[in-house]
Amino acid sequence: MLTVSAPSIQWRCCRFDELSVLELQYIYMARQQVFCVEQRCPYLDADGRDESCWHLAAWSGEQRMPVAYARVLDPGVKYPEPAIGRVLTFGAGRGIGLGRVLVQRAVAKAVAEYPGRGLRLSAQSHLEGFYCSEGFRSVGEVYLEDGIPHIEMCRPG
Repeated sequence: MLTVSAPSIQWRCCRFDELSVLELQYIYMARQQVFCVEQRCPYLDADGRDESCWHLAAWSGEQRMPVAYARVLDPGVKYPEPAIGRVLTFGAGRGIGLGRVLVQRAVAKAVAEYPGRGLRLSAQSHLEGFYCSEGFRSVGEVYLEDGIPHIEMCRPG
């Protein structure tokens, strides 16, 4: 696993009901900023699946919102296997390799919680090479999700 030279980063991985109200608010703010505002893609981010996820966030004293975030969905919530979604880096978390560390930590959490199950995600197609470097393989064709090209990817268990 890579390390990022940012000693102020604190990682936290927990279930939905273990998040504080402020943590949840800041996570939702970061997700809305990245996925709705920056990508100019209005959609319903609060999709009712958060209650069935592990929430992995990197927190820094430099900003209120997490500098990196991803959720690990339980098997059967979106796909038959566990899934990784809502992967983002934000603000001070960008450009320092934190996205790779985030994905590695999310994969490690999924493997620990659901051994032998494999993983699935829906990646923006321009990130296909990045996810391939983390052991994922493309399945199917590129498709539009909220107007952005995506590809479904799997990682064997």
